[in-house]
Amino acid sequence: MDMQSFVSSYGFSYDVFLSFRGKDTRNGFTGNLYNALRNKGIHTFIDDKELRRGNKIMLALEKAIQESRIFIIVLSQNYASSSFCLNELAYILKFIKGKGLLVLPVFYNVDPSDARHHRGSFGEALAKYEKKFSANKGFKNYTQKLEEWKMAMHQAANLSGFHFKDGVRYEFEFIKEIVELISSKINRAPLHVADYPVGLESQVLKVKLLLDIGSDDIVHMVGIHGLGGAGKTTLAVAVCNSIADHFEALCFLENVRETAVKHGLQHVQSNLLSDVVGEKKIKLTSVKQGISVIQHRLQKKKVILIVDDVDKLEQLNAIVGRPDWFGHGSRIIITTRDKQLLACHGVKRTYEVKELRKEHALQLLCWKAFKLEKVDLCYRHVLNQAVTYASGLPLALEVIGSNLFGKSIKQWESALSRYERIPNKEIQEVLKVSYDALEEEEQSVFLDIACCFKEHELSEVEDILCAHYGHCVKHHIGLLAQKSLIKISFDGKVTLHDLIEDMGKEIVRTESPKEPGKRSRLWFSKDIVQVLQENKGTSQIEIIFMDFNLFEEVDWDGYAFRQMKNLKTLIIRSGIFRKGPKHLPNTLRVFEWWRYPSPDLPYDFHPKELVICKLPKSSFSSLELAALLLEKASVLSSF
Repeated sequence: MDMQSFVSSYGFSYDVFLSFRGKDTRNGFTGNLYNALRNKGIHTFIDDKELRRGNKIMLALEKAIQESRIFIIVLSQNYASSSFCLNELAYILKFIKGKGLLVLPVFYNVDPSDARHHRGSFGEALAKYEKKFSANKGFKNYTQKLEEWKMAMHQAANLSGFHFKDGVRYEFEFIKEIVELISSKINRAPLHVADYPVGLESQVLKVKLLLDIGSDDIVHMVGIHGLGGAGKTTLAVAVCNSIADHFEALCFLENVRETAVKHGLQHVQSNLLSDVVGEKKIKLTSVKQGISVIQHRLQKKKVILIVDDVDKLEQLNAIVGRPDWFGHGSRIIITTRDKQLLACHGVKRTYEVKELRKEHALQLLCWKAFKLEKVDLCYRHVLNQAVTYASGLPLALEVIGSNLFGKSIKQWESALSRYERIPNKEIQEVLKVSYDALEEEEQSVFLDIACCFKEHELSEVEDILCAHYGHCVKHHIGLLAQKSLIKISFDGKVTLHDLIEDMGKEIVRTESPKEPGKRSRLWFSKDIVQVLQENKGTSQIEIIFMDFNLFEEVDWDGYAFRQMKNLKTLIIRSGIFRKGPKHLPNTLRVFEWWRYPSPDLPYDFHPKELVICKLPKSSFSSLELAALLLEKASVLSSF
């Protein structure tokens, strides 16, 4: 599937496809509806009456149907008298099966029950066709065709739609009601899938079959599992976009694992409620309260929900505890690395993300490395070699392609020769090749971000790292983004994929596998508490970033920083400290401590390179030292 056809499949060329009987409504109701939709900016397909005279009309209409997201069927008095309309209707209903697309019948001056039970003009038209077919021996399989038409008419008439009758209401009001509904459906912006989405189509269809969109009487949960970096979230989002029009509300709970650790599960619950109910931040005091509110507020809502990257059963119990928390017809998509977690939660419908097939892997690599779908055949050998090393993992392909963007064949061969020393199964080490290619300072910036600043605002990261490296850090961050080692999200946050994050943290861990105090960066709660309480800090430590959902007491004597002679950044945003520090390194450039536990800073603290100092929610009272810090820091906050 090429890129253009993927855009058509998931982005849609038309918002609305109009099916109607030309002689009944083209110059009246349907024409007015088309103009109203167009004036609202809704891209609508309406066939030209001259088009119907061409031999290839059905092919053109089929293509338009395949590229549309909503179908309006105007069932009028003479609709069934047109075999063309009946064939079009049958094709639409066959095409949408299992895809979750929306069909809206409009009963224009006809009784819905007549269409449903083939009475009135609908029954008369079908009877004429039956008589015509039976009298002409040239018509083969006419019985099958008639049954197909009858079934399509019955199916369409059973769908929820609109009914208009002359004299009951104004037509312009009726049209306005339809347009408002369509507008509300298409104004829900689709979630971003991927820059270069390949190999998704077949997997999307398989997951949609598991979701069983046609059954509105029950709630289905489907789990998507697989290796980190395999494309679980990408697949879930692509599926969600293709069926979103069938639901009252859509919610994408991204990175649940990280959000729960940093902010608590009630924060995730609050996001779910806010997105579905449409209210601003809903405050919850506990997870138990969140469960109760979710059950009460969402049990009548038909929602499509993605619960992304869960790693603990308590997360699922707090967010999607039971199907009856949500309205009939709701669909829950869960992504995780742990298949057993799904089984423990009773999720029986699961899908394992598959590795990209070779042709799709080649396509993704070409898009990333050359910005083209196909490249010169002379690159075939090195491309095949790179695909083999990546083992079909989309993230690995993106990183390799970005790393070799614009390179010559010799440069490809040189880089790939390095991959040969790394086993294919060791994906972390494959990704590390991109890290090894960076300059020393670029590597340092990457490790800072991977260990401490994932999902932080870009402006905050730049401010902190500028204190370390100067303004060139903006260039470094841009280069890391180009290399696919980090990404800047649409809402201005610095992010990176799980596997790349793990790679960076593993690099730092291996600096001293058994003694955290001898590592350059500390971010893990147990490591930080151990170093502080046992006074095991060393001159190797450059950054301490304590930002996690931790409320345990840190029992220390205050002298832990004495040996940290190269500590440049100290950020403490959690933990309960009964004592303040007896010593702080004068090498600090960034000093942030929420609820600083002392009214004074250490007497021997005389930082000469301090750029940022923040002591929010603290009882800091040493005015003379505050003045001293203000002279040396670009930011000072003790509130």
